[in-house]
Amino acid sequence: MHQPFRRRAVNGLLIALAAAAPAAWVVPARAESRPLKILVGFPAGGGTDAIARTLAERLKDELGAPVIVENKPGAGGQLAAQALKAAPADGRTLFISHDHTISVLPLVVKSPGFDPARDFMPVAGFASFVNAFAVSPGTPARSLADYLAWIRASGQGKGVVGVPAPASTPEFMVRLMGSHHKLDLVPAPYRGSAPMLADMLGNQIAAGVGSVPDFIEAHRAGRIRLLAVGGAPRQPTLPEVPTLAESGLAGFEALPYYGFFAPAGTPRAALEPFAAALARVLAQPEVKARLTALGLAVEFMDAPALAAREQAYTRTWAEIIRKSGFQPL
Repeated sequence: MHQPFRRRAVNGLLIALAAAAPAAWVVPARAESRPLKILVGFPAGGGTDAIARTLAERLKDELGAPVIVENKPGAGGQLAAQALKAAPADGRTLFISHDHTISVLPLVVKSPGFDPARDFMPVAGFASFVNAFAVSPGTPARSLADYLAWIRASGQGKGVVGVPAPASTPEFMVRLMGSHHKLDLVPAPYRGSAPMLADMLGNQIAAGVGSVPDFIEAHRAGRIRLLAVGGAPRQPTLPEVPTLAESGLAGFEALPYYGFFAPAGTPRAALEPFAAALARVLAQPEVKARLTALGLAVEFMDAPALAAREQAYTRTWAEIIRKSGFQPL
């Protein structure tokens, strides 16, 4: 007589407790399981894409959720930045970007469709890197001085140099190099580093300027040659390659950065788990080794540190662009 009643009472109590449980008890598990999307502003196969996929593979384990890399190439990362601006501010869409889209593009485009200070918020940074001047396998130069002499002799002082995006730091490097050496060096903008590198490998273009992560594997394979790199001192992963300053072109010592950004208004609490997961991933020896091999100097930056780095870099390049006389497009 008493057992059925006792079972009914216990079952009723459990149902009541479940109904009364706070929604917060179940929401975090559901939110954590939702996919995290990482926007990449350049084509698959380039340096930024390789970095994003290296991190995504480990981040999914740390976060316990799928991490999807979505390429939105075009306009030097502008399309991906616009997609970030339009994304929900819920911490599930982030933008992996280096200096060009966040710091430089707003200085050189009148209406980029976004304002980093207003539309984005820093999440965490993870590396710095340098840009490099490289030549295709059919170009005889073995040093930057050789290349400049070759241009003078074979091109009547005129040469075309590939850059991964218009009005980018590589483009300004090419223009300032030409001005400094009194040569007509013409930047040829591409839609990302991957198509530029493909043309270099096929000897369709004699030289190019891009990030070390874009070039380093082809350089190590002997398929292109790096003649000079930015920054100071020389890069630990490329001790044989002189700096631009050593090669007679100072002013490119400020190091570009990589970081993750979220739509403005995203609750900081929604981003903190990602930043913590990124710090743990960067501490893994195999991840650090892989990123270092790609030409990055791995360094975790929390949100305030990334914001300070971005602002300092923007000030540096605002002055360089102003001195060049460039007018926003």
